[in-house]
Amino acid sequence: MATSLLLTDRLKGVIGDRTADALAKSFGMSTVEDLLRHYPRRYVVRGEFSDIAELLEGDEVTVLAEIAAVKTRRANGRNILEVNVTDGSAVMSLTFFNQPWREKELKVGKTGMFAGKVGSFNGKRQLSHPDYQLIPDGDDVDSALAGFAGKFLPVYPAGGKMPSWKISQCLEIVLDSLGEIEDYLPESVRNEFGYPDLKQALVSIHKPESLEAAELARLRLTFDEAILLQLLLAQRRAELKELDATPRKIKTDGLVSVFEAKLPFKYTDGQLEVNKEIAEDMQQPHPMHRLLQGEVGSGKTVVALRAMLSVIESGGQAALLAPTEVLAGQHFKTISKLLGDLALAGTLQGSGEGTQLALLTGSLSAPAKREALGKIKSGEAGIVIGTHALISEGVEFDDLALVVVDEQHRFGVEQRDALRMKAAKPPHVLVMTATPIPRTVAMTIFGDLDVSTLRQLPSGRIPIQTHVIPVLEKPHYLERAWERVKEEIAKGHQAYIVAPRISAGEEDETKAKISQADIEMAKLMGDEISSEEIAGTKDMASVEELAPKLATGALKGVKLAPLHGRQSSELKDETMAAFASGALDVLVATTVIEVGVDVPNASVMVIMDADRFGVSQLHQLRGRVGRGTIPGLCLLVSGSSEESPAMARLTAVAGTLDGFELSRIDLDQRREGDVLGRAQSGTKSHLRLLRVLRDEELIEQARRVATDLISTDPKLAKYSVLAAQVNLLREEERSTFLDKG
Repeated sequence: MATSLLLTDRLKGVIGDRTADALAKSFGMSTVEDLLRHYPRRYVVRGEFSDIAELLEGDEVTVLAEIAAVKTRRANGRNILEVNVTDGSAVMSLTFFNQPWREKELKVGKTGMFAGKVGSFNGKRQLSHPDYQLIPDGDDVDSALAGFAGKFLPVYPAGGKMPSWKISQCLEIVLDSLGEIEDYLPESVRNEFGYPDLKQALVSIHKPESLEAAELARLRLTFDEAILLQLLLAQRRAELKELDATPRKIKTDGLVSVFEAKLPFKYTDGQLEVNKEIAEDMQQPHPMHRLLQGEVGSGKTVVALRAMLSVIESGGQAALLAPTEVLAGQHFKTISKLLGDLALAGTLQGSGEGTQLALLTGSLSAPAKREALGKIKSGEAGIVIGTHALISEGVEFDDLALVVVDEQHRFGVEQRDALRMKAAKPPHVLVMTATPIPRTVAMTIFGDLDVSTLRQLPSGRIPIQTHVIPVLEKPHYLERAWERVKEEIAKGHQAYIVAPRISAGEEDETKAKISQADIEMAKLMGDEISSEEIAGTKDMASVEELAPKLATGALKGVKLAPLHGRQSSELKDETMAAFASGALDVLVATTVIEVGVDVPNASVMVIMDADRFGVSQLHQLRGRVGRGTIPGLCLLVSGSSEESPAMARLTAVAGTLDGFELSRIDLDQRREGDVLGRAQSGTKSHLRLLRVLRDEELIEQARRVATDLISTDPKLAKYSVLAAQVNLLREEERSTFLDKG
């Protein structure tokens, strides 16, 4: 074995091939650095193991105990090995299913460490399939543990055949042979915050001399994650400022003025402020890169449309990129309606001023696609709305001046850049999101963008009332919900009923569905996904079952229709048109109505199995009601128990209409690693310690340091090792994007 290990050395040959293979299979590790970056999630002080008598169900524990009894029994066709252990004050059981061979090593009188999550069976504490490390006969317990680790025993995220102590033993081998490490963080920055150097931080987080040393090491390594990302974003901001763009100035008597004169409402103060920010940005000789976020119904579309018209009146074109065909179609209809005859330039119905709109999606017929491409290339279509189809080959613009990206969190940076490449000169970019974003998240995910925020709702809006219906404890409340729907319809209003899936026997369509990636990320972040979150979907409501059931039951006599993503475009259009015109009273739909649907007469929404939706998604959905001057009502139906985490989420949604507060709750509960991984391609593997809510102050420090470094040295020429790390992160993002196809 090498006497001095490098971070880039392969684990095979250092810790043994079988162990290296197990680490690769469980955690994707292949190098010394991969192992060193697998951080402990907590520490146990030797001699201060968990007291069995004080253990609580759900706790992750490590107990030092002696085996008091061992027996095998059979139940439900399985052999169960039950081992009772004691710490001298209390007893708990360890259970192993279909593993009779363990009886040979788990002998009465043996002492060991036993680790796992505390459960209970028949009122008795137990660990099911715990990890364990037996102490050899004749060994002094303290000496045995001292040989196994230091005073503070690190507890690692474990998996497969790699329990925490096996990972710890591998790290012992690596740390004992670790050579010098070139630190990429400048000494001036380390000194400013009192951080240890990189090697000391890596040693201290795995083998701390004190808990204070471990915490300082964790702070340093967390800061590393923040500073590398902020440097990458600061470089992007600097690079964007270097680009040349065509300034687009709004005329006092141009298309924007004509449009505004036709609007049936006045801008809110917030819209006026954001309009000004965007206008000033687009008059600059470098491209605008701005994020527009706002509350549900705060008027983002009108602000974006004004920006589009401002480039059209200067001879340019605007493209709006939407993540789905449904959303692209909804934008097309909304913008057409807002423009009226201004969207019919060059036709008999046109007013003589204005432009034309083009819709480009993957499902267009060949003739319709040819017509759209022709209008885009000639410049006849000033506003082009579409999906990823806008990025595809064969799409040519006459003069693409503004790119509007809707729901940016569903696109990677590279996709945004791909549309920008369609322009002769770098276009201005406006990114919209209907999910309000906490400030630290905006700094971390959208750090290359300036941020505009709309908090104010149009005047005349009445706050939406939200109530939770716990059908498990109070099933009669659901009957009352259907009565409320009928009462609203009797007043001449309309209703949405939302179900999490289209048909029975299929997976739900909600964003709350737990994927294997979510489970793995939770483990990586030192968390666990609850069994409730992974629960089956067989009892969830579906549109195809619920619609006929309501039509012949609780809502008999009401004009009702289903709406979901599997229907043909023609049927979806007909159904939405009928609902918008008032010909239908009730839509039973999936989340296709989540954004972009605007029917001011809709006053009530019932969301079935609301616990299957994310907090922000529920906030988006309820924003479809109360859009006019009619009071809105949203009823959240759930079969979860009143003490469950799911019910706590729903209570939070019912308790506030502040989307920014709810976004913090949503982020906290949906695990930031996952949110960041999806929002910013490539950061999932980079962010292991950073929590954007907890580490707000640290992120602000990193952003300040990054801005200062890049302002004086944009290419980090004075800090070559740091520049290499930033470039590594940049390449990681690009490769992740390419892997996604």
